[in-house]
Amino acid sequence: MKYKSTRGSIYTKTAPEAIIAGLAEDKGLYVPDSFPQLPFKIEDMQGKTYKEIAFRVMKAFFPDYTDTEMKHCVDGAYDGKFEAEDVVPLVDAADTHFLELYHGRTAAFKDMALSILPYLLTTAIKKEKEDHKICILTATSGDTGKAALEGFADVEGTEIIVFYPNEGVSEVQERQMVSQEGANTHVFAINGNFDNAQSGVKAIFNDDKIAEELAAKGVKLSSANSINIGRLVPQVAYYVYAYIKLVERGAIKNGEPMNVVVPTGNFGNILAAYYAYKMGIPVNRFICASNENKVLTDFINTGVYDIRREFHLTNSPSMDILISSNLERLLYHLSGDDGEQIKALMEDLDGKKVYEVSDKIKEGLKVFYGGFATVEETNETIGKVYKEAGYLMDTHTAVAYKVYEDYKNATGDKIPAVIASTASPYKFADSVAKAIGLAECKDGFEYVREVNEATGVPVPSGLKDLDKKPVLHTGVLDIDQMAQAVKDCL
Repeated sequence: MKYKSTRGSIYTKTAPEAIIAGLAEDKGLYVPDSFPQLPFKIEDMQGKTYKEIAFRVMKAFFPDYTDTEMKHCVDGAYDGKFEAEDVVPLVDAADTHFLELYHGRTAAFKDMALSILPYLLTTAIKKEKEDHKICILTATSGDTGKAALEGFADVEGTEIIVFYPNEGVSEVQERQMVSQEGANTHVFAINGNFDNAQSGVKAIFNDDKIAEELAAKGVKLSSANSINIGRLVPQVAYYVYAYIKLVERGAIKNGEPMNVVVPTGNFGNILAAYYAYKMGIPVNRFICASNENKVLTDFINTGVYDIRREFHLTNSPSMDILISSNLERLLYHLSGDDGEQIKALMEDLDGKKVYEVSDKIKEGLKVFYGGFATVEETNETIGKVYKEAGYLMDTHTAVAYKVYEDYKNATGDKIPAVIASTASPYKFADSVAKAIGLAECKDGFEYVREVNEATGVPVPSGLKDLDKKPVLHTGVLDIDQMAQAVKDCL
């Protein structure tokens, strides 16, 4: 299997080469030249562990890794750092199934991929005899940054630089990042929103002069964002796992479809579900849930992607995004692998801030449903589900649940659904506390203690006593200072 660019480059790469590069030379994203089919029968995988399923799924996408190498990566990633017994609980509550992806070290779903990416990358470096130091350069809307920092801290041969929007993440998320230890870790707040941070990072990747300067110093840039195929593929595994578990517990029969509901910002998590579908997992609809930054909802419903709109800061900040990078991969697949068409669409997005897709792509989008929830609806959903079902969810998962309720009301569809539960409620404890009727507290850390006392839901170990951890990173930058900050760090 080879990996090729979404923008039509004639050059292909092996999986290790694509993981090291992060972004293609024509600025496109790497995608597989064909989708591997499930390497097993569903009935044969019942009773298997998450690690066993993840190994088989990732090996199908990354055949250049030997069995020994892939086992090393999987075993190293999904070990005792995950507090759930089998890594990813599938919890039945409130008439649906919550795939709890947040039981890793940073209490967010990004741990599922960013726990294994350092292993995939360092293995790739050895396989390719890469002699450059790899600098992981990442923009974050809150969770990717901490998970990447945790994964790459003190990993030999790497540096990691994270940019996050100043005043655009929760208090808990910010303290997680700025208290990060590790001699190779660098964290900066930027004056702007996530799209500004992401655009700044892409500009650095696309600057040939910077690449030459860094190469002269023995450094090569790569990414831990889901633009890196090594970050995306591990996410495919948990949707395959979810389907197997639904069959195992009799919620559906083998061969029957499930619905998938994903709170979506950069489109990587829901794209991973689509990749599982392309492998052969039966899916009826992909329900794409947005907050008030509903550019994806509008796109799915109209085929027009238009970022000429107001940007909203909400209490589900990981979805406060207008430019969803991974959508490019879906458009490429739906277009029939037409790289020139995708390149033109991305140029329109850069220049005109809007594009409209072809009728062929619009037809392919019909398997998706787009909806959104306001901040008020998000809070009401948290309170309602906790009161009626005793299940406590974070703001992003609440957006997904609300949109799923809207979807069922609009369609009458009763096919069982898996909702991607993307973060611990304690990461957004202030919003959760208010939603379940608790009194106002002085800061986000006191909210954590109050929610714990009121609900008895365990606090993830990575969030305990977070406010007592010293702040180690204090840099605040304007957008035009990001490139210089990278050079200074290296």
